[in-house]
Amino acid sequence: MEKIPIRELVKRQDWQDLRSSLVGTWKDNPKDNIKKLRSWLGPIRNTPEEKLRIMMNYLTGTGFRTGRITHKEISKLRGEISAELKRRKYITQTDKKNI
Repeated sequence: MEKIPIRELVKRQDWQDLRSSLVGTWKDNPKDNIKKLRSWLGPIRNTPEEKLRIMMNYLTGTGFRTGRITHKEISKLRGEISAELKRRKYITQTDKKNI
Protein backbone atom coordinates (compact mmCIF):
# COMPACT_ATOMS: atom_id res chain seq x y z
CA MET A 1 0.00 0.00 0.00
CA GLU A 2 1.44 3.35 -1.09
CA LYS A 3 1.60 6.14 1.48
CA ILE A 4 -0.22 9.36 0.71
CA PRO A 5 2.22 12.29 0.49
CA ILE A 6 2.13 14.55 3.56
CA ARG A 7 1.30 17.59 1.41
CA GLU A 8 -1.95 15.82 0.49
CA LEU A 9 -2.72 14.61 4.01
CA VAL A 10 -2.48 18.07 5.53
CA LYS A 11 -5.22 19.36 3.22
CA ARG A 12 -7.86 17.73 5.45
CA GLN A 13 -10.34 20.44 6.39
CA ASP A 14 -10.58 19.36 10.04
CA TRP A 15 -6.78 19.62 10.33
CA GLN A 16 -6.65 22.98 8.56
CA ASP A 17 -9.31 24.36 10.91
CA LEU A 18 -7.43 23.16 13.99
CA ARG A 19 -4.05 24.32 12.74
CA SER A 20 -5.30 27.79 11.92
CA SER A 21 -6.89 28.06 15.38
CA LEU A 22 -3.45 27.48 16.95
CA VAL A 23 -1.59 30.18 15.02
CA GLY A 24 -0.29 32.85 17.37
CA THR A 25 -1.58 31.16 20.53
CA TRP A 26 1.34 28.95 21.60
CA LYS A 27 3.04 31.55 23.80
CA ASP A 28 -0.06 32.18 25.95
CA ASN A 29 -1.91 28.83 25.79
CA PRO A 30 0.45 25.88 25.28
CA LYS A 31 -1.52 23.53 27.56
CA ASP A 32 -4.83 24.34 25.88
CA ASN A 33 -3.26 23.84 22.48
CA ILE A 34 -1.91 20.42 23.47
CA LYS A 35 -5.40 19.49 24.69
CA LYS A 36 -6.81 20.49 21.30
CA LEU A 37 -4.16 18.43 19.49
CA ARG A 38 -4.79 15.40 21.69
CA SER A 39 -8.53 15.74 21.25
CA TRP A 40 -8.14 15.81 17.47
CA LEU A 41 -5.91 12.72 17.58
CA GLY A 42 -8.05 10.71 19.97
CA PRO A 43 -6.46 7.69 21.68
CA ILE A 44 -3.03 7.40 20.04
CA ARG A 45 -3.14 3.60 19.97
CA ASN A 46 -6.31 3.75 17.85
CA THR A 47 -5.59 6.89 15.82
CA PRO A 48 -5.36 6.42 12.05
CA GLU A 49 -1.79 6.56 10.78
CA GLU A 50 -2.66 9.53 8.59
CA LYS A 51 -3.48 11.64 11.66
CA LEU A 52 -0.27 10.54 13.38
CA ARG A 53 1.76 11.54 10.32
CA ILE A 54 0.03 14.92 10.11
CA MET A 55 0.69 15.59 13.79
CA MET A 56 4.32 14.50 13.64
CA ASN A 57 4.82 16.73 10.62
CA TYR A 58 3.31 19.65 12.55
CA LEU A 59 5.28 19.03 15.76
CA THR A 60 8.57 18.86 13.86
CA GLY A 61 7.90 22.05 11.91
CA THR A 62 10.05 25.16 12.04
CA GLY A 63 8.50 26.79 15.11
CA PHE A 64 9.02 23.66 17.19
CA ARG A 65 12.36 22.69 15.69
CA THR A 66 13.90 26.12 16.31
CA GLY A 67 12.65 26.21 19.91
CA ARG A 68 10.41 29.22 19.35
CA ILE A 69 7.48 27.02 20.41
CA THR A 70 8.40 24.83 23.36
CA HIS A 71 6.71 23.10 26.27
CA LYS A 72 7.33 19.80 28.04
CA GLU A 73 3.91 18.52 26.91
CA ILE A 74 4.88 19.08 23.27
CA SER A 75 7.91 16.84 23.70
CA LYS A 76 5.80 14.26 25.49
CA LEU A 77 3.18 14.17 22.73
CA ARG A 78 5.83 13.99 20.01
CA GLY A 79 7.48 11.08 21.84
CA GLU A 80 4.20 9.20 22.16
CA ILE A 81 3.43 9.62 18.47
CA SER A 82 6.94 8.59 17.46
CA ALA A 83 6.74 5.47 19.63
CA GLU A 84 3.36 4.53 18.16
CA LEU A 85 4.55 4.97 14.58
CA LYS A 86 7.59 2.79 15.34
CA ARG A 87 5.37 0.18 17.01
CA ARG A 88 3.13 0.02 13.96
CA LYS A 89 6.08 -0.21 11.60
CA TYR A 90 7.52 -3.07 13.65
CA ILE A 91 4.19 -4.91 13.70
CA THR A 92 3.86 -4.50 9.92
CA GLN A 93 7.39 -5.80 9.35
CA THR A 94 6.80 -8.73 11.69
CA ASP A 95 3.55 -9.60 9.93
CA LYS A 96 5.28 -9.58 6.54
CA LYS A 97 7.97 -11.96 7.81
CA ASN A 98 5.32 -14.38 9.07
CA ILE A 99 3.53 -14.58 5.72
